[in-house]
Amino acid sequence: MDCRRGKGTRAASKAGAAAPKVSAPSARGALTQPPESRAAPEDAQPHAQRCGSTRASGSQRKKSAPGRAGRPPVGARGAGPDKAPPSARDAVDGQADVAEGPEPPAAPGAPLPRAASRRDGAARAAGKQRPPAAPTAVSDLGAPSLRQRKGVSGSRQLRDVLDTLRLRRQEISEAADIVNKVVNHLLRRLQGFESEFRGVTRLCTGSYYEHVKISAPNEFDVMFKLEVPRIELEPYCNSEAYYLVKFKRNPAGNPLSQFVKNGILSASLMLNKFRKIIKDEIKNIEDADVILERKKRTSPAVTLLIREPKEISVDIVLTLEAKQSWPPSTQKGLLIRQWFGGKVRKALTLQPYCLVPKPAKEGHGLQEETWRLSFSHIEKHILENHGNSKTCCESDGVKCCRKDCLKLMKYLLEQLKNKFGNREELENFCSYHVKTAFFHVCTLDPSDDRWQTKELKISFDRCVEYFLQCLRTEDLKHYFIPGFNLFSRDHIDRASKEFLSNQIEYERNNGFPVFGEF
Repeated sequence: MDCRRGKGTRAASKAGAAAPKVSAPSARGALTQPPESRAAPEDAQPHAQRCGSTRASGSQRKKSAPGRAGRPPVGARGAGPDKAPPSARDAVDGQADVAEGPEPPAAPGAPLPRAASRRDGAARAAGKQRPPAAPTAVSDLGAPSLRQRKGVSGSRQLRDVLDTLRLRRQEISEAADIVNKVVNHLLRRLQGFESEFRGVTRLCTGSYYEHVKISAPNEFDVMFKLEVPRIELEPYCNSEAYYLVKFKRNPAGNPLSQFVKNGILSASLMLNKFRKIIKDEIKNIEDADVILERKKRTSPAVTLLIREPKEISVDIVLTLEAKQSWPPSTQKGLLIRQWFGGKVRKALTLQPYCLVPKPAKEGHGLQEETWRLSFSHIEKHILENHGNSKTCCESDGVKCCRKDCLKLMKYLLEQLKNKFGNREELENFCSYHVKTAFFHVCTLDPSDDRWQTKELKISFDRCVEYFLQCLRTEDLKHYFIPGFNLFSRDHIDRASKEFLSNQIEYERNNGFPVFGEF
């Protein structure tokens, strides 16, 4: 179990450089005909170590869709979606940090790809590389307007897309009533019997409760929070996000004592017992047809499928709440002093942190006894109070487009997953990656003036460019744990990042035709 005893656990790669900065894309170097990922899909491996970078084409030839054999080019200006697809599942993921750190972060050493030339090709063939350019912050450049690119939608067309994603009040109410009935029934079962989880309470997190849900209210995330006595965290192989949990003192009568194995609070034992209780109890829920979906090895969630009266998926995540100082790995994260102010940051870091039973990678297998840091409740607070000014988006305040940009980014990834549903390159990407990149852009551009609703197209373009930069440099730092790189090759192979980068480049250069599909 312990990497110190000789197991080849691969630690999550630490990001020595800070979050990448956005630079304006060159019209000459815009990728209009992105190739497939350099590695064929069947050759892409989770731990691929192949090197190379995505190169931008200098061609201005007629655009054609990548990766779809026989598919005609789609580039209608301002095309609106015909129907709203089911939303991609929000990842229940991390948080963590504490003491204040330097901000904003510096740019990584790897420069953006530039337009190709014969001289550049010869230099690359000889193995020579141009020295990196000076980093440029998002706030320091005038992000190019979307209409500067042929066929790219403007703010009005993006507003039309957002209108199709807006959830209807009646539909939301019906779905929420069904979910609340099921969740409350399970809570009463856990709280009312002599179970190990009788102290559990409900913590509502995820896109529905953050008001950034798109498409349809058919997926919900709910945390069942269990407060634990003082614990000691042992970093798992220097991952900074994964830990083994020990009780500092294990008092008599601690209901979790039965899950302690060799001094370690076993994540697998707790999750299996939690899952069994839920599986037995859903049979007693009246007026609802609920089944338990198959367990996913890498997921901390117990997933329920409500089939009647309406099909809804519910992820229930067992969560430990620790009311103590955040781990040292979080000290340089949560860079919000310029966004919200130092007092707000201090207040947030005094909140409890959470742990979810998430297996860490161990060589080619998984370490099932680890817990991963989670700060979903802090993320929810940030999105609810997202403005640099206290009155941002209030009834008597100025509206901003931050949440609209996040919705569009989530929709872009969701639509690409729908378009390439059978492509393994997209399997490991989730909405939490988009959300993390969005938080970094907000840190770099904290002022409400940079997020005016009339400049939606410019703000969205900044978010897209930042996400592309993260894919190119293979560097997306966890917003709360800067030493934890979500785009490390330990988590997502290079071929997959290259494939997604090419598809997003194509969409951006052709007016996001995928917004009008499916």
